[in-house]
Amino acid sequence: MRGVAIDIGSRYARVAHVGAHGAPELVELPGAVPGEGLPVPAEEDGRRDGALRAAYSAYVRHHGVPERLVIVAPRRDGPDRSGHEADALTGLHGTGRTPHLSVLSTPHAVLALLREAGTVTAGRYVVCDLGAAAAEVSGCVVTAGAVAVSGTARHAPADGYGAGFEAALLAEAGLPCDEAGRRVLAAVRAEDGAALRLDLALDRAERQPDRYDATAVHRVAGRDITAGTVRLALRRLTAGLDLATAEALDGAGAAPDDGASTQTTAHGGGTVGRLVAVGGTARFAPFLRHLEGRGWPLVPLPADSDPALAAVYGAALVAAGRVDPADRYPYAVCVGAHRTVAGRPEDQELLISGAGLLEPGGATVFAEAGGERLLVRTGPAEAAAGRPVEVRVRDPEGAVSLPVRTLALPGGDGNHRFHVGVRLAVDGTARLVLHPVDAGAPAEFPLGNLPTDLRTDPKGVRL
Repeated sequence: MRGVAIDIGSRYARVAHVGAHGAPELVELPGAVPGEGLPVPAEEDGRRDGALRAAYSAYVRHHGVPERLVIVAPRRDGPDRSGHEADALTGLHGTGRTPHLSVLSTPHAVLALLREAGTVTAGRYVVCDLGAAAAEVSGCVVTAGAVAVSGTARHAPADGYGAGFEAALLAEAGLPCDEAGRRVLAAVRAEDGAALRLDLALDRAERQPDRYDATAVHRVAGRDITAGTVRLALRRLTAGLDLATAEALDGAGAAPDDGASTQTTAHGGGTVGRLVAVGGTARFAPFLRHLEGRGWPLVPLPADSDPALAAVYGAALVAAGRVDPADRYPYAVCVGAHRTVAGRPEDQELLISGAGLLEPGGATVFAEAGGERLLVRTGPAEAAAGRPVEVRVRDPEGAVSLPVRTLALPGGDGNHRFHVGVRLAVDGTARLVLHPVDAGAPAEFPLGNLPTDLRTDPKGVRL
């Protein structure tokens, strides 16, 4: 399968595919900056649609129309934006062939890269996309067949996130924070021994700021950048990340996982999982060491992977059919039901959708037995609101079950039969669906957002 992935950042549009050696790589395109991608056109001023059209047009001009196109979208844009992205690309193909288009959120794309590499197993993870404009933090739950995002928060200062850090360093060197200035700073950082000198200086300045804050760590354009300036700018990054992390994991516990503890308290504290740092700002090694010092176990990226390219590389693997994006609901959805057995009524739990079957914007999943949809009926007609029905979700092993909502479905006369199903809208909210077997339009009952983190204590009790 000839697939391609595109990730639009605030500075670069990155276009990647799986190369001849079986590994994801950036596509060679005229005007691309090596290791970065195509600069986002200045006239687009950060607008995704225009930058997407420009990047995709450049790819088609030089490589033709791909079979599959996967676009990485920030989580704030929703779980599925394929309709919007398709509109952005309208008219670029004329009457010719169009690719199969799908949209993947940043955390799903990053975790696809790690799952393919075998460095992610079932558990909880925090994916931090640390870019020039913002820090976006997503709490994620990985199961055997699905990845769910339990919460996302974004910290976007007016002068940028990583951009503000670079601006502070360049200001001390008397340089503007523009493309030329950033390239000069990057070149200085890449010099032999620069990283080690920086680490030593920051460590000394942290212990004795009065003595070592004035130590020069970089010399840019004939002027020194001091350890004190780097430390102040670094605190700006960590403070912003702490804010976003606390918001994303609000109610789920913001403590890092030490790899051994599995407990969760009734107040929401406890384990959250391991942290994955990606994006251009994640290239800054002292920032990552600071996170490790705070107790976050960091998930290593595959060997030689640039954190700024992790999302587009993961999406490229999906586009090539190498890894399942797993952007589905990870738990089973059930509904309370009544059945007459040997003349006696019994309460049962009816499985509607198995774990990993529901997809945002996908088709309704109906309760089945033996490959056939089950026939159900609602409560008696004399009960105006029908019989209360509880909808629950449970983990694949059935050890943990959690109520979602109790619905009062309309009563029937006993002759009306329905197929019962559930679907996820493009915004991620769920609906219970009653589809009449005879003529009639389906009825939908809103369930809201389904739980994405079934958290238990060591005895398996929901807290």
